[in-house]
Amino acid sequence: MRVVGNIPHPDLLITVFAMNEKYVVKMEAGPMEQTYKIPMDSVAGLDGVQKFFDEAFMQKVLQRFNEMFLDLKAASKKASEEL
Repeated sequence: MRVVGNIPHPDLLITVFAMNEKYVVKMEAGPMEQTYKIPMDSVAGLDGVQKFFDEAFMQKVLQRFNEMFLDLKAASKKASEEL
């Protein structure tokens, strides 16, 4: 897997990798990450990958990160109460 580039975003670290005829897009927010695999023949390079993740898609990504954060926080609280 090799790094193809990064997609700028104010809240997330977004890294694009190339592997096995797919772009692997890793989005990171704190201790959480989401990964998406896109066939290379469905987009035109890094610019195509960037266009693939439009504003509506990114809003859902951010909502999902928020849900993940709340789940992690609840699990952490539960684990600390059991100690």
